[in-house]
Amino acid sequence: MLQTHHLRSSIRFLFLLLCCFDGLVLGELHQDFSKCLNFFYKGTPPQGINATGYQPICQRFKNQYRFAGMYHRQSRAPLYSAYIISSADGKRPDSTWMYEPQLAFSRASADMKPFTSSVDQNVMESQAVLQDYKNSTYTRGHLNPSMHQKTTEDRAATFTLTNVVPQRAGSNSGPWNSLENEVMRKFKAFCEGPMYVITGAMPYADGAHWISNRVSVPEYMWSAYCCPSYKAKLPQDVQPIFPTYAAVGRNDCYSDEEIVPVNPKARASVRGYDVRKMPLDTLEGILAQRLAMPISLFDGQCQ
Repeated sequence: MLQTHHLRSSIRFLFLLLCCFDGLVLGELHQDFSKCLNFFYKGTPPQGINATGYQPICQRFKNQYRFAGMYHRQSRAPLYSAYIISSADGKRPDSTWMYEPQLAFSRASADMKPFTSSVDQNVMESQAVLQDYKNSTYTRGHLNPSMHQKTTEDRAATFTLTNVVPQRAGSNSGPWNSLENEVMRKFKAFCEGPMYVITGAMPYADGAHWISNRVSVPEYMWSAYCCPSYKAKLPQDVQPIFPTYAAVGRNDCYSDEEIVPVNPKARASVRGYDVRKMPLDTLEGILAQRLAMPISLFDGQCQ
């Protein structure tokens, strides 16, 4: 009987140990954003995304959630990143690029990790890696730009390839960068509360375009903001762009002009990478047609 008692006690101890160990290593990938709803207006992520293959990610760095993203495994690229804009309190950090361990290993740490010299095959199969961008003629285009984040840690967290799409340099350092700076100026000048931003990528209508035969290249970039609390007396020319506004930018200078017209007077280095600003519902209509999904970005249109 004593031997049986010891055996039962050992089994109970082993069971408790396994439970505790499982709690330490179990990853946090879910089918929703329940861990990071604060990055969305009224805690409501975009509605209408009903295709398979999309993975919500609460992007965590140094044991803290920094922003949210919707990732497409087959494309090895994000559909969008969602964040709360904040004025940076320092310079752009050194770019230590990271990956999302949970996409490769279901029980991995929830924190993003820096790339090492050798990349695990499971990581390569589940997401983009630095080698994909090497000699590709594309830059690593942030959806959540580092200078839209306040602290050093928040800015460093944007340097994950789950927040990046292949973006032409003419767009990344040209008109799209100007749009990011303009959104920041609007936030500082007119917002009296949080500004929620969702920035994403739009695939080609004629099928996927790839770098390294692995990572989907977007034809357009898009972005929208929601500032529900803003100054009571806005200048007349600013009134139409609050509480929401949106934009679409060309990532292919040879695309047709149906969505974004080309400015023939633009300087040669950025010609064809134009940005068209528009009301939120216009962007949602474009996304609904291109993605074949009735997307609603902000709850109640941010009203």
